[in-house]
Amino acid sequence: MATPPPQHGAGPYPPYTAQQGAPYAVPQQPPAPYGPYQGAPGPYPAPTGYGCRLCGAQPAAAATVRGHQGLIVLMRFLSLQGPFCRDCGLATYRRMSGDTLWQGWWGPLSFFITPVTLLVNLGPRASFRRLAPPTGGFRPAMDPGKPLWRRPAALLFLVPVALFLLAVPTLILIGLAAGDDKPVTLRTGQCVRNEGDWNDQKLLVTDCGSPNAEYRVHSYPCDEGFIADLKYSADGSHHSCLTPLR
Repeated sequence: MATPPPQHGAGPYPPYTAQQGAPYAVPQQPPAPYGPYQGAPGPYPAPTGYGCRLCGAQPAAAATVRGHQGLIVLMRFLSLQGPFCRDCGLATYRRMSGDTLWQGWWGPLSFFITPVTLLVNLGPRASFRRLAPPTGGFRPAMDPGKPLWRRPAALLFLVPVALFLLAVPTLILIGLAAGDDKPVTLRTGQCVRNEGDWNDQKLLVTDCGSPNAEYRVHSYPCDEGFIADLKYSADGSHHSCLTPLR
């Protein structure tokens, strides 16, 4: 009895399929199962981003803190790029902004660049303050220290600014309270000098023995000399005569 020929695919071996250009059949291999590197869940958690550049802790915000130095003629633009955790970011912001407050004004252009730099740093500061406390670093996070407005550099800047802002309304109030100088009331026999012109007189009573005395006051009508404005009379309705002393 003849033995039937073997059938492809029978037995423990995988089936063969012919490939174009191959002199013999090549066995088909079953697809490899997906492992942790192909997206299947594995024993290790997926990375959550970079840690702080200064301490390695997370969470961290990608931000750039800037500073400025005015050197009379020259200037320097400083920057430190993150990511930073909350504490290291605030410490960096306060240090660089504090240095800018007393180093950034010394130059014509720096006087305008410094406030812009301080305002730009408010963006990174807000990002750092929104972060959770740092954890998992390879070293302790930096100490943020005192708030910026409580540091000597900030006080050195804020005190003159506050004095200037207070001086302006104070001078305005003093001027309003003082008002115009009230004209003196002239009496016969007094000596005066005129610090204005005769269309806009400004008569001041002066000691007759002083070299600054120019005129002696006489009652009206005048034989010679000048006539004082009515504002220098007691009731505002009588003239006085001013006779030159020399």
